[in-house]
Amino acid sequence: MKNLSRSFSLSLVAAGLLASGAASAQSLAIVNATLHTSSEQGVLENASIVMDNGKITAINPTQVQADKVIDVKGQIVTPGFIASINQLGLVEVSAVAGSRDAGEEKAGIDFDVSLAYNAHSSLIPYARKGGVTRDVITPHGGDSIFSGLASVVDLSGSFDSDIQKQAALIVYLGERSKGSRAFTLQTLINKLEEHQTKAAKKPKKDDDSKPSTEDKVMAKVLSGDMPLVVGVSRAADIIELLKVKKQFGINLVLNGAQDAVVVKEKLAQAQVPVIISAMDSLPSSFDSLHASLDNAAVLEKAGVKVILTVGGDASHNIYQLRFDAGNAVSYGMSQQGALNAVTSNVADVFGINAGSLEVGKAADVVVWSNDPFELSSHVSKMIINGEEVSTQSRQDKLRERYTTDSTMPRAYTK
Repeated sequence: MKNLSRSFSLSLVAAGLLASGAASAQSLAIVNATLHTSSEQGVLENASIVMDNGKITAINPTQVQADKVIDVKGQIVTPGFIASINQLGLVEVSAVAGSRDAGEEKAGIDFDVSLAYNAHSSLIPYARKGGVTRDVITPHGGDSIFSGLASVVDLSGSFDSDIQKQAALIVYLGERSKGSRAFTLQTLINKLEEHQTKAAKKPKKDDDSKPSTEDKVMAKVLSGDMPLVVGVSRAADIIELLKVKKQFGINLVLNGAQDAVVVKEKLAQAQVPVIISAMDSLPSSFDSLHASLDNAAVLEKAGVKVILTVGGDASHNIYQLRFDAGNAVSYGMSQQGALNAVTSNVADVFGINAGSLEVGKAADVVVWSNDPFELSSHVSKMIINGEEVSTQSRQDKLRERYTTDSTMPRAYTK
């Protein structure tokens, strides 16, 4: 009885500490900022932004009231960037099989890759250095055209990271080393028809079976509530997918899509967003003959909603998303369009309550030393869910280790 009483007392103390921690969460304000809001408000000079309980609570209030006030003295402030189509937190060293969890040969529609997400991955602080505060992580590869489900994660580096599961269904079509692309597209159509028919049937009175995860996912896809992100490049394949979108009313998003510029007017009319790398400069196959550094600009001018992603080994290079956006600007994309392509456009497509500096949005805010798309700029301060986070990475620690005098033996320097 005595032990029970002691345990109960400890529980009360722990609960009190938790409550105290929640109650002591500081409100935060940034003042004298150049706010690039990525919203209808545009750019606000000498502006202020207030955050509390993980959300933005005020933009330019008449009187700033917060527990902590940061004067940024005119520096540029943007929403945190949102990366996409990568395996951040799912891979540590590409060459080490045991650290790769993003792919599964037997994966299908219900594969939830977020179950393997490692919030303590050393790649996450490095991504933060590039102004990235959230990420759309995706599975890859497998025997099926269906790779699985995308998830949205914050990059706070905490085991309590906010994870938005089932953000999209990921599909890969197009060229195949074996077999025909016609078969893969037919597989997608058949699956949509199968679940459309199943949804139209009235359940029998004695049928007490529960819908499977696949059933639930496909129901969301068919209702348009879940984006169907299709990896495809060739213009002819894109045209066929536009027919599928019209037939089933799906929320179609194209990924890769180097040939999207060929059918840009049709994509704009159908309101189909395109996820591309601004660094695709040369064809990698017969499917991507129209890869070019100005594709982002061409699509933007045609009225297509563009999302910029990092190509190649994206998980290890998310830091360079801002440089890729700057490259898109140098080849004709508007500065605002490039910012939207790594913030608000991503949020709109994947249903993320972030990506713009507006009241009610997640308090993901980045203060920059200068233009975020310039090589010489850096992150001055980063805030995720209303809390300041560090941008120190493994690379910084290694630099300090090998440039600081120490009694320890020096490692190789050549």
